[in-house]
Amino acid sequence: MIAVENLVKRYGDLVAVNDLSFSVEEGRIWGLLGPNAAGKTTTMRILTGFLPASEGTAAVAGFDVFRDADKVKQIIGYLPEVPPLYPDQTVTEYLGFVADLKKVPSAKKKDAVARAVKATGLESVKGRLIKNISRGYRQRVGIAQALVHDPKVLILDEPTIGLDPAQIREIRSMIQSLKGERTIILSTHILAEVTQTCDGVVIVNEGRLKASGSLSDLTASVEHKDGVVLKVRGSAADAAAALRALPGVDKADLEADGLRVEWAPGADLRDDVARLVVEKGFGLLEMRPITMNIEDLYLKIVSGGVDQ
Repeated sequence: MIAVENLVKRYGDLVAVNDLSFSVEEGRIWGLLGPNAAGKTTTMRILTGFLPASEGTAAVAGFDVFRDADKVKQIIGYLPEVPPLYPDQTVTEYLGFVADLKKVPSAKKKDAVARAVKATGLESVKGRLIKNISRGYRQRVGIAQALVHDPKVLILDEPTIGLDPAQIREIRSMIQSLKGERTIILSTHILAEVTQTCDGVVIVNEGRLKASGSLSDLTASVEHKDGVVLKVRGSAADAAAALRALPGVDKADLEADGLRVEWAPGADLRDDVARLVVEKGFGLLEMRPITMNIEDLYLKIVSGGVDQ
């Protein structure tokens, strides 16, 4: 559905996007993740036709973003980081105005507005002035304007920024409800947005691609030591000292999530570890395998520890 190949964007001597390539399958929610100034917004503006690229290609639903710009704009709905709202219009008036801008036929405009209002949960405020509704509802209006022409692709730039926790949860749930019938790219610098909303992720830093794929595939692809995390009833410090003496154990340290025990890949010391903890009377409460989550991967990538 979306294919980006060797994309480059220069502003004079500054290279904001540097040889970026990735793809997103139809009907998926994909995160574009990276720290501030990583090139996320520039990439989105290129995909939506707001900016030209310096080099490379980008296609949406088979249409070239540069050669077929008008067709691409018809099938993309875009929520910029600051939604272009008119505070002195009602929600319905504003969405009708946007529908006109997006050339929704007059005979279909009323239904198009009603459909966007329903999809974004705006029924209770549709007759109110935009300036008189909450920040969370204004963000919903921003998403509704991106939906009003019934696009196949949604591109959302920082859709939950500035919202309180309850509003963030509501927006995440709403975005997930749109999955399947639309392909969605969600730009964010917040890890939780990806882990709780997206199927996969493109991680960028300093304009370059660092990793791309489903969350499970990415975390599984990173090499790390085998081992377990333990929780014991007795002294964790004493248990750690005893485990360090166990043949084959490379590390046994106290960490925030428990007692972390590591050994070389290929070995399996779980039986030995459990037996020692029980026999020494430390009281085994929990033992689980070490896994790398998206936060671990992201921190390794942006710090230069992983380059896939």
